Amino acid sequence: MVIQSERVWMAGQFVPLQLEIQSGVIQAVLPYGEKEADEDYGSYRIVPGFIDVHTHGAYGFDTNDGEPEGLRNWIKRVPEEGVTSLLPTTVTQMPDVLTAALKNVAEVMEEGYEGAEILGVHFEGPYLDMDYKGAQPPEAIAPPSVAQFQEYQKAAKGMIRYITLAPEHDEGLSLTKYCGKAGVVVSLGHSSATYDQALLAVANGASSMTHVYNGMTPFSHRAPGLVGAALRIRDIYGEIICDGCHSHLAALNNYFTAKGRDFAIMVTDSLRVKSCEPGGRYDLGGHAIEVGKDGLARLKESGTIAGSTLKMNIGLKILVENALVPFDAALGACTINPARCLRVDDRKGKLSAGYDADIVVLSNEYDVLQTYCRGTRQI
Repeated sequence: MVIQSERVWMAGQFVPLQLEIQSGVIQAVLPYGEKEADEDYGSYRIVPGFIDVHTHGAYGFDTNDGEPEGLRNWIKRVPEEGVTSLLPTTVTQMPDVLTAALKNVAEVMEEGYEGAEILGVHFEGPYLDMDYKGAQPPEAIAPPSVAQFQEYQKAAKGMIRYITLAPEHDEGLSLTKYCGKAGVVVSLGHSSATYDQALLAVANGASSMTHVYNGMTPFSHRAPGLVGAALRIRDIYGEIICDGCHSHLAALNNYFTAKGRDFAIMVTDSLRVKSCEPGGRYDLGGHAIEVGKDGLARLKESGTIAGSTLKMNIGLKILVENALVPFDAALGACTINPARCLRVDDRKGKLSAGYDADIVVLSNEYDVLQTYCRGTRQI
């Protein structure tokens, strides 16, 4: 199959090109019009598929539910927003719930599914801080434990690829060191860590930060905190929720300006309520949530922000059109940066010969016109 457009994202710019796809892989990148095209997208933008490393669910399903059909339905439908691969993300819960959720993801990966590619699991919690827990269930928060994590990883059949933890509670940074050596991305979040504690965690294996600005010690010129560490340590990754509500548009611009184009990662942090009809009754970690007119999900009891209903293509639009982040930096945050963070940038994150044919066709208004997951049309 050959697809083409006058605007294919290549080498940090839009170029008239063709992409030849075989067996789920981009076999060749050719001059525009060289071969007869099976699909000609005119002047619509062709960009790499989006990678969401922090997403709890959508369409009424939550990773913690541990239901195979709910997971399959989510993965099959999420290419509607341009997502071609993702990490289903847990939320802090009791060990039996987390174990069942991890087993479910591992089994679905083994048995097969359609749609976006599951690259592993993002294990958010239960090793978090009480003061910065956000909407994470306090009754299930636990101290970091290498032995317990090994049991969780066993349940996941080795597919926990990314973990959020509070380093100040990780005695001797044992779990941070263990995960770093085991190839699991350690992301600092839901944490009361100081700037100096963050530096030590990075020196001992941490390589990312979870939803920067949210669930962490704020920036002050005398106590930079985790936010200050995210801005200052420019060669570690940092997730950012780009809905314009979790963080002010100016804060989004400031973050990308400080971080540069290579280490910012856009995430949705979406919950089961994404793409659901308003007015339904939903929960997060066993606690009731509701969605406001601004699209934010909040704990019904306290009003604490619990997550988003953001879609990746809309996040890209907000970053570029509202936060005024340069397009190449914004797109990189959805594509090559998360691929590098997860060490899959040898096959994902850009449009290049030999790479997976994970491709999104965008209108000028950022609507997703077509998504290809490993060469298969999804819409």
